[in-house]
Amino acid sequence: MYDILFESPLIIDGTGSAPYRANVATLGTSIALIGRENVRARRVVEASHLTLVPGFIDVHAHSEIYVLNEKHAEMKLRQGITSDISGNCGIGVFPLNENRHLLKPLNDDVLGKCTQSFCWTDFASFSSLLKKQGCGINTGFMQAHAPLRFAIMGEDSSRAASDDEIRAMCALLDESLSEGCYGFSTGLYYNPCSFADERELEALLSVTAAHDGLFSVHMRSESDDILEAAQEVLALSLRCSVRLEISHLKIIGEANQEKTAALLALIHSYRDRGLDVSFDQYPYNYGSTSLFSLLPPRYLSLTRSELRFALQLESEREEMKREMMHPDGWESLYAVLGPERISILHMDSRSDLEGRSLASLSSTPLDFLFDILSDEGGAAVMSDVTEDQSTLEAIMKDDLMHFGTDAIYSSSSPHPRSSEAALEFLGNYVLSRKLHTLEEGISILSGKNARLMRITDRGIVREGAAADLLLLDIDNPEVRIAMAVVNGIPALENGVLQNVLSGKVLLRK
Repeated sequence: MYDILFESPLIIDGTGSAPYRANVATLGTSIALIGRENVRARRVVEASHLTLVPGFIDVHAHSEIYVLNEKHAEMKLRQGITSDISGNCGIGVFPLNENRHLLKPLNDDVLGKCTQSFCWTDFASFSSLLKKQGCGINTGFMQAHAPLRFAIMGEDSSRAASDDEIRAMCALLDESLSEGCYGFSTGLYYNPCSFADERELEALLSVTAAHDGLFSVHMRSESDDILEAAQEVLALSLRCSVRLEISHLKIIGEANQEKTAALLALIHSYRDRGLDVSFDQYPYNYGSTSLFSLLPPRYLSLTRSELRFALQLESEREEMKREMMHPDGWESLYAVLGPERISILHMDSRSDLEGRSLASLSSTPLDFLFDILSDEGGAAVMSDVTEDQSTLEAIMKDDLMHFGTDAIYSSSSPHPRSSEAALEFLGNYVLSRKLHTLEEGISILSGKNARLMRITDRGIVREGAAADLLLLDIDNPEVRIAMAVVNGIPALENGVLQNVLSGKVLLRK
């Protein structure tokens, strides 16, 4: 007897093919039958008024701490995400050694504060912990760059690495990839990854390529120097024969919107030269990251206590202002966007500032920024208006685009991409704006991402595939998730979160 029988839903299978109607039956963790047969099952769901699709896959996640703190992963499930890939932008939680404290400042702002001790040392022990506690969704991981640099270089990570240090980082990366990580990620905008030179990146990408892993990268610039930043990672990836995924592709700054066509043409030119390249995107023209990341990189290499002290010295403030308004070799979002487009999304110590732009808070916004950061001992997260709607849609319509949320869970009031991105994409951009057909939209959310990550048994409605399934109630352009099934177990039903932890740790095969 089958476990669940979905009677006669409209099936959109995740491949981009035309919809069709059939019965779908599950057995254990898999899809066991698709057809018109009348079969017996322990539970029958009449679904002729609903649409059955694969569970959505988020290829750009920051869920490491989220799934430890909130193991049911409710904000993921409520938008239909049944699998995600974390460890992006070079930000991660393994490997760990005596230098683990160095990860805390950026991790707290992006990943959130962990409610349990960091009791693991490598990917194998971290994944074992996740398996032991259970999780509401499936989770896979990239090996992030920052933990490699901190583990090997310690406090002295704000510089180029030596040959010996590069070899040691490569050994750790090889270990993580051998244990099942999907690839290597870096954030060349963030400290300490921003100090990596070409030698280091080439060596790490050569290890990644040897495992047929994916290279995902938050580029050095997403604004004034975006074409040069893209050229850097495209040429490097082609030289190393590694698969490339450019993270959250966007173009920041009003003056840079005219570069959209040139940027997409550059990426496609490398695709034509044989590079396996694509990019991910979330469906919003405003983003979110650490408020501290507005400061010059060399200051971000300080401990949080040292930084707070420096922010109180007038001489250091004047130097920070000079570097932020006239950056040399790094991207200053403050200079590109201005204080009008930068708002405080969350601060541990100043909830009264949330939702306000820096310009609205003070006539001297840089001094105000330094004041609040010098008093902040915890997390500080900002929201920034990044690009025009036309730029967002041009990137979204490109056939190299993949869906990712870039969700962060470090605040009590996160960016809406953390809880709504998949349904925003489907309802607003597919059903309402019609940038894609419904079949294409479902594929972008599921099968296309599965193929990117070389996951062969998810992101598709097919006999023998994992039973990660969604029943959607579509009333154009509204989309409601009637049921979310993870590995054959209903995890969300009629808006009610079920008390199950049926997710798995996904490992690269």
